[in-house]
Amino acid sequence: MRLYLDTADPVDWEYLMPTGAFYGITTNPLLISQLGLNYGEIVWEEMVSKAADLGAKELHIQIYGDVNKALSFGKHIYHLGRSLDISCVIKIPFTLEGILLSRKIKELGAKILMTACYEPKQMITACALKADYVAPYFGRMMDEGLDAMAHMKVIEKIARKSTCIPVVASLRNVQQLTDLAAIGHNCFTISPDVARDLFGSKFTDAAAIAFETAIKGGKV
Repeated sequence: MRLYLDTADPVDWEYLMPTGAFYGITTNPLLISQLGLNYGEIVWEEMVSKAADLGAKELHIQIYGDVNKALSFGKHIYHLGRSLDISCVIKIPFTLEGILLSRKIKELGAKILMTACYEPKQMITACALKADYVAPYFGRMMDEGLDAMAHMKVIEKIARKSTCIPVVASLRNVQQLTDLAAIGHNCFTISPDVARDLFGSKFTDAAAIAFETAIKGGKV
């Protein structure tokens, strides 16, 4: 099982990465904008360095702009990762323009993730592109009225015969994560709120209190 922390907020990184449960961190322009920041003005050297210092093995960062800007940005991010001993995975939107860019990004030597996947047919494309990862948007599939669980079952079956790994994204709660893990998915990116819910259990907390009470000689 592999988990990624889906947030661009360094405060959340500092709080949750030390758990050791996360393989890496994923970001995107929407997460950056939620912090009131401009994507094009982010000091990525600081972000990449912080992720590496916190033990992330991968940091997923999305390209932006026209072809030339996207390639230049992808190259910059890839080399930042190499210099700071962390794998920076380049996220590419699953548009025709993104598909055309994917080969050029891979030629840099970087790992790529095709993002904003809504349909099983896109998994076929990701495999053909030899993408390292694909990000199916489970919650957003549901928002669009798609049969998200049926789509995810097909994506999982296709993934079994490929080296392209689905990193399931847009998860709204732990139950969705659990249901998807039950059908075979084993790689997820989750928000800090979902992470806190995943790690917490009122029943376990009560048991832990009982243990401590017993140790101190009290009545349980």
